[in-house]
Amino acid sequence: MAATATSTGRFPIQNPNPPSDIVFSDSDASSGSGGEEAAGQRTALEDSIFDAYLQISGRSAPDLSKIRSFLASTSGRGPYVACLICLERVRPSDPAWSCSSGCYALFHLFCIQSWAHQSSHRPPSTTQPAAAAAASTDWPCPKCRLPYPRTLIPRSYLCFCGKVEDPPADPWILPHSCGEVCGRPLSGNCGHHCLLLCHPGPCPPCPKLVTSRCFCGSREDVRRCAQKHFSCNQPCPKPLPCRTHRCPERCHEGPCPPCEVRGMYRCACGKTEEERECSERGFRCERPCDGMLSCGKHKCDRGCHAGPCGNCPLQGRRTCPCGKKEYRGVSCDANMPTCGSTCEKMLSCRIHQCPERCHRGPCVETCRTVVVKSCRCRSLKKEVPCYQELVCERKCQRLRDCGRHACRRRCCDGDCPSCPEICGRKLRCSNHKCLSPCHRGACVPCPLMVSISCSCGETRFEVPCGTEKSQKPPKCSKQCHISRLCIHASECRRHKCHYGACPPCRMICGDKLPCGHNCKERCHGPMPPPNPEFTLKPKKKKVDKHIEYIPGSPCPPCQEVVWISCFGQHVGEERPIVCSNKRQFACQNLCGNLLSCGNHYCTKPCHVLKSQQLKLDQHERCNNEQALIPLDAESGLAESCEECFLPCQKVRKPSCSHPCPLPCHSNDCPPCKVLVKRSCHCGAMVHVFECIYYNSLSDKEQQRVRSCGGPCHRKLSSCPHLCSETCHPGPCPSIDQCLKKVTVRCACNNLKNEWLCRDVQKEYRNAGRDPRDVSKSHFGVALLPCSVNCPSKIKVVESELQLRKTREAKSPVVEVSNVPKRRKRRERVQETRQASKFQAIKETLWRCVCFILIFLMIIASAYYGYKGLFRLSDWMNEIEERRPRQRFPRA
Repeated sequence: MAATATSTGRFPIQNPNPPSDIVFSDSDASSGSGGEEAAGQRTALEDSIFDAYLQISGRSAPDLSKIRSFLASTSGRGPYVACLICLERVRPSDPAWSCSSGCYALFHLFCIQSWAHQSSHRPPSTTQPAAAAAASTDWPCPKCRLPYPRTLIPRSYLCFCGKVEDPPADPWILPHSCGEVCGRPLSGNCGHHCLLLCHPGPCPPCPKLVTSRCFCGSREDVRRCAQKHFSCNQPCPKPLPCRTHRCPERCHEGPCPPCEVRGMYRCACGKTEEERECSERGFRCERPCDGMLSCGKHKCDRGCHAGPCGNCPLQGRRTCPCGKKEYRGVSCDANMPTCGSTCEKMLSCRIHQCPERCHRGPCVETCRTVVVKSCRCRSLKKEVPCYQELVCERKCQRLRDCGRHACRRRCCDGDCPSCPEICGRKLRCSNHKCLSPCHRGACVPCPLMVSISCSCGETRFEVPCGTEKSQKPPKCSKQCHISRLCIHASECRRHKCHYGACPPCRMICGDKLPCGHNCKERCHGPMPPPNPEFTLKPKKKKVDKHIEYIPGSPCPPCQEVVWISCFGQHVGEERPIVCSNKRQFACQNLCGNLLSCGNHYCTKPCHVLKSQQLKLDQHERCNNEQALIPLDAESGLAESCEECFLPCQKVRKPSCSHPCPLPCHSNDCPPCKVLVKRSCHCGAMVHVFECIYYNSLSDKEQQRVRSCGGPCHRKLSSCPHLCSETCHPGPCPSIDQCLKKVTVRCACNNLKNEWLCRDVQKEYRNAGRDPRDVSKSHFGVALLPCSVNCPSKIKVVESELQLRKTREAKSPVVEVSNVPKRRKRRERVQETRQASKFQAIKETLWRCVCFILIFLMIIASAYYGYKGLFRLSDWMNEIEERRPRQRFPRA
């Protein structure tokens, strides 16, 4: 593993886990059925990665949030991963490289290779050659600036754990991962390896169980390898550095703190006594020592100290001030004389010596020896005092190490300093400028992270600066804190945290409309004040108008379909009309309202009655509906029904066929006094009764009063005789028992005899004939059988009949024309209208005179019209001539 890390530029984890207080949200791709399937697939992917680790550490491991955030970003469930160099998205199929030793950021392989080569080939600096050598071999991570040697520039695309080169894109494993066990050494050099599958980000803490002791060493316990350093919470038994007191704290890591027990302690010289902490008892006061040195003649010039003051510095070998002449056996308190020779001590320039005679005190500070000096840029030579530096006015034109700015320093010696300017170039994020000193090559990527949060701020994630423009706000699982202002606030379902205005209420309004119906539109009540819109850059401060709430709109006109009757309230003429546009109308039927007579109905087209206004208004007020249409007499729509001029057509009581003599009326008709004629039952007599009297009788009484009291005189149906009973109603009772005598003859009318009528009828029935079919003239004929003399008599009768026919044929026949009378009258009138010749001549002359008069009138009108036009033209010309004279009169 070490060899692999060295060849690929990957190191074991060194940085501790950053704080994991950020709540990461799911991406928008996890919505809907497809999002649920993708979320389930990602959950199974995470479980497969953490399976081996969770089997050892348990399901409640609280230290995997950082790795889960990296997994969410890499798998596309969180904010997408962007390369900080090109700010483009690192797709699952793109070759990538991650900083496995520091920030674990993901970069495109081509981008990090280009970055490493540019950073490791910067030009060396003349002022700092060692730093230039290091800069030419090391290259930093674009995000965490962790230096990497030039040998670790990535050459190939490796998985996160560095085992597999060019890992295949498999949808069932994590992108850029090999799918095998990571196996990298865990932090802390515990000797164990990572048990997760190949993953981005830092490896989790070691989950192995080991036996370890607490910090104070008094307790031994079995713990996780990553948590093997623990405290037993017992008092620390270790002695403090003072060796007098023990540590007052509980079992802790590292050395014990300084002793804080206070007491009275003396300083090093013993002159001052103060109350101090035990750890500060060896202190020094501010007083001078004033002790005698070993010579006994001079005092110690040191401050407060412990122990003897030491030997006198003037004892031993003594010389003159310049040090050339030595004196022996001289006491420490004697002053040495000068030797009189030149001092020759080296001056501050380290080139010349002091030219003065031996003297006490320091030599002159400035060397005034005149020498020929060259300036730093070697362009000017001049004699100047040694202490004075020669600087010319020539400005250096060489470029600094940034390659952008000129040196511009006066009399530069060629070692141009680093550029003091700030780079100031706009970074790739397009939000900030480079704050580094002016440099060559590409600027360092923007190190800032932009936090994108939901509206309430509970859910957020951080993305590199410059990639926030393509990010969407996270989905927050918290409820929106804004309460609705409509009437459905208690019924409407709460919605999630969001930016901008709250979603409109989707419930039905239900308000009572003036017409009485309920509003069936979507809720259009007042809206609460909206949240600010999602934005990454704060706008300029303006005086924002505080919107308390958005007032709701009134309910729209009622769209309920109602049935409206016509003006005349006719049955079956209702029409479906929208409630807000309901108006009464005139149908195609007649009015049909009962007239004042109470018997007939109005035949006008459907109209509004003048008397109907009050009735309709009361109905509208009771139903709490809006007025349909003004129905007053002045509107022109209300009109009276027609007046009834018909005679009375009522059926009188008792009923009779006579009309009422009064005009049409509503009350009962007067009694009918008309005389009615009723014949008797036999028809021989006519009775006259008053109509009211006759119709008021019962049927039996009417039959009684109609009887004439005489014989019936009605012909019987079975014979040609009349009824012999008294006048009676109904059929005659003696139809088959007629006792009248009937003369019965033979077929040739030669023989005859008298029978009773009932015997004749009986004989007819016996012969198979109906007596009713026999005429009166032939009743009783051919019932008797003929005798021997009957044929001779028949011949005589036939000869007489033939003679009569010949006579009728000889008589002239008068033809009767079938011409109608109207045609005859027309022909008669035409015959009388034949005009005379005088009348024709008179008519012709009259026509000629009329034609001549008309012709003369036309000629006269044309002549006088032509003359009138000329006169009118002359008059107008005269008027035109007068106008200038009136405007400009002569003076």
